[in-house]
Amino acid sequence: MEDKKVIILGSSRKNGNTTRIADEISKETGIDVINLSDYNISYYDYESKNREDDFFPLIKGIIEKYDTLIFATPIYWYNMSGIMKVFFDRFSDLIRIEKETGRKLRGKKIGVISNSHDNEIEESFYIPFKKSADYLGMEYLGHAHFNANILNETTKIELTFI
Repeated sequence: MEDKKVIILGSSRKNGNTTRIADEISKETGIDVINLSDYNISYYDYESKNREDDFFPLIKGIIEKYDTLIFATPIYWYNMSGIMKVFFDRFSDLIRIEKETGRKLRGKKIGVISNSHDNEIEESFYIPFKKSADYLGMEYLGHAHFNANILNETTKIELTFI
């Protein structure tokens, strides 16, 4: 079976550096890109009043179609972007109210693309991704970091973990 991959892009700027990186990778590899800013995804709600937003149809479609999820996020204040954090927080719904959907994450793979104005970032940035993968029964493949200050036409954008 073919390993279908998707880049799940979480940035506040639709045409920012992280989008450029994701688009270039998509162009080189044929990997699909889903831009979270194209969807209305509410914050996690213990009372589940947000069931009518775009999260459930989006995550169900991702789970059905893809085997590898690559999360692409700029680094905001030493963390993943807000839109990516909201998306990750909604995984709580997959272990509370949509358990069958959540179980389908088991065995899938994830990777991370990060972007900032630094050449390197602390390994601790990736802990939420690694721990979430572990908790959900997913395989963490690795990560790649890009420096937005040096991105240009000659920058080779490659992902060693795919």
